[in-house]
Amino acid sequence: MPKRGYHHGNLRQALVEAVLKLIEARGPTGFTLSEAAKQAGVTPAAVYRHFEGREDLIAEAARQGYEVFADLMQHAYETGQPSALASFEATGRAYLAFARRYPGHYIAMFESGISVNRTPELAAISARARKVLERAAEELSQHIPPEKRPPPAMFSAHIWALSHGVVELFARNSPGTQSPFPPEDLLETGIGVYLRGLGILPPDA
Repeated sequence: MPKRGYHHGNLRQALVEAVLKLIEARGPTGFTLSEAAKQAGVTPAAVYRHFEGREDLIAEAARQGYEVFADLMQHAYETGQPSALASFEATGRAYLAFARRYPGHYIAMFESGISVNRTPELAAISARARKVLERAAEELSQHIPPEKRPPPAMFSAHIWALSHGVVELFARNSPGTQSPFPPEDLLETGIGVYLRGLGILPPDA
């Protein structure tokens, strides 16, 4: 029996929130399902009424993270409109902001080894998030001559990889990776170098 008077939906969310705290503290493989249950104040048997196992629980944390992430990316994109450049840069900054504000979700999404294709719901919401950045890249790439224009998916993947690298190395307080520059500055200047290389920004911008 649960130790608290949870309703059906509340218990499911309490387990997700418990696993997010454990992920932040120990990483995605540093805890057991029993520990997640204890953190939520329920018996291990209660977990199996809602989730098949630990990976299923982490996948739900990732799905909820992608929901927030997609909304933040969309808001950033809309904030930059009607400037394609401002929208593109805003989505990069939104990635960094999300990683800082929602570290448990971020780890569940990108570092847990859980495939985005684990469930149709997870696949759909992760695709929605990617499409925001791809749309921003596609709009910005219209300024590039067709023969020099990378596909929008490649364009956005480059910026996603740059954003992810800045997060992993310099925005997560990893040992031995302290940067003399703020992560935001590293990301902004890195995007600037990339865009100048494509001819979108003038050399002195």
